[in-house]
Amino acid sequence: MKVYTIVNQKGGVAKTTTTFNLGIGLAKQGKKVLLIDADPQGSLTICMGNREPDSLEHTISTVIAEMINNDTVNKDLAIIHYDENVDLLPSNIDLSAMEASLVNVMSRETILKNYIDIVKDDYDYILIDCMPSLGIITVNALACADRVIIPAQAAYLSIKGFQALIKTINTVKRKLNPKLEIEGILLTMVDRRTNIAKMIIDEVNNAYGKVVPILQTEIPRSVAVEESIALGE
Repeated sequence: MKVYTIVNQKGGVAKTTTTFNLGIGLAKQGKKVLLIDADPQGSLTICMGNREPDSLEHTISTVIAEMINNDTVNKDLAIIHYDENVDLLPSNIDLSAMEASLVNVMSRETILKNYIDIVKDDYDYILIDCMPSLGIITVNALACADRVIIPAQAAYLSIKGFQALIKTINTVKRKLNPKLEIEGILLTMVDRRTNIAKMIIDEVNNAYGKVVPILQTEIPRSVAVEESIALGE
């Protein structure tokens, strides 16, 4: 079982779209997949067809609360099952309050890892969609991951802050999770027809190519992707 964390502290770079489509792609290959929405905006939860995530009774916040109070949890608590061989641990705005409450919790960086240890035998892959920040929930996601994928839009502002992100990943690797590795930077919403996109891609390769793998696959900008999210399909 492999855990992939999809992370970038910059919003709007297709973290959720990457998580969603990668999960469905793996499921189509016959893999059993758990998608974890670790963002209080609940975007992944919405993509999976839950239009009102704030109305859900049980979410990742429920699971974290149970782990804090009991050190264990019913592994089916909060998980939503789909016919496509994909499961979802949803999220909503409650996660913002939960993150704030974790400040004084012992071993707060490994709560999500403890939960994954409970459910891992049921899945081939677990994909975690992170919020656009480097807070304690994102650190939790890194602490339990085998690999990190960093989506980045081929735009100037998207690649700003990479140094802080890579530093955080290296700190988590050194102090919490020695097996953590960066799978690579995934360039998204690429429009090769524009000079600025070509310039940004060259800049990413020159600045980070010797430190972090740059995935050869580039995700082009696609109206169909936006339509699929809007339709929940």
